[in-house]
Amino acid sequence: MLDNLSLFVQYPPLAADVILNGLLIGSIFALAAYGMALVWGVLNIVNVVQGELVVLGGYVTFLAVQAGLPPLAGLPLSAAVMFGLGWLIYRTVIFRVVDKDIFISILATFGLSILFQQLANALFGSDVRTVDAGLGSLYLLDGAVTLAYVKLLAFVLALGAGGVLWLFLRHARLGQAIRATAQNPRAARILGIDTNRVYAMTYALNGALCGAAGSLAVMAWTIHPYVGLPYTVRSFMVVVVAGVGNVAGVVAAGLGLGALENVAGFVFGVEFQIAFVFALMVVILVWRNAMAARKRGYLE
Repeated sequence: MLDNLSLFVQYPPLAADVILNGLLIGSIFALAAYGMALVWGVLNIVNVVQGELVVLGGYVTFLAVQAGLPPLAGLPLSAAVMFGLGWLIYRTVIFRVVDKDIFISILATFGLSILFQQLANALFGSDVRTVDAGLGSLYLLDGAVTLAYVKLLAFVLALGAGGVLWLFLRHARLGQAIRATAQNPRAARILGIDTNRVYAMTYALNGALCGAAGSLAVMAWTIHPYVGLPYTVRSFMVVVVAGVGNVAGVVAAGLGLGALENVAGFVFGVEFQIAFVFALMVVILVWRNAMAARKRGYLE
């Protein structure tokens, strides 16, 4: 570990490579976190199945490539398929736990998480899957820094999706209905908004975002049936740090998490990278609890 840390500090191009690649991977985390923030803010549900939706989106792209489609064609296809699956999940399960205790929603989505894990394992096996995007790489500093173009694409899409989502929520009629429902569902119903439709479209939109994130993940990284939980934890951490309604904060937190995770993987070893993510989640939760306690003490 000390040797890796020393190398990281003494060789700046290597540090730049690790940090830049982490930032670009963090953009995929931000895409998934957009959906988590929507579901949490509008439906008041902590969506434990979030990571599995990302993994399923990756498998859609994998199957598309296996069927002969270009890898990048899997991106809109994954988003469309997962939009439909998100709507179906809401209509069959999620609508039953809206307005219930948040612990019930955690149990329900955790059950869905296990179901999708086992289905993915039965259908695709436990092997690690990846897709070659065929875009090549960008080399900087005489080849010391290597950035895959698909990661740059993920970064651009994350920023673009954040901007589109911000405009959609503020100017589109459905976006305004989503905001009204998030602020006060009862008042929204009184004013004639079909909150059940809003909830369904919100969860479907979350599915589309997860599908896009999964498609980029399988091209920039790897997926397997049991990698969903780390994506759920990452999304949860990003939303906790950024806040439910802060689109710019979600992007910044996602990029920061990606950079920290990549640095930790280099310094401590890849085998400890996921452990670092879970440890960081504990630290963030303790910190947020301490901040909340200070605010309560001030109010008293």
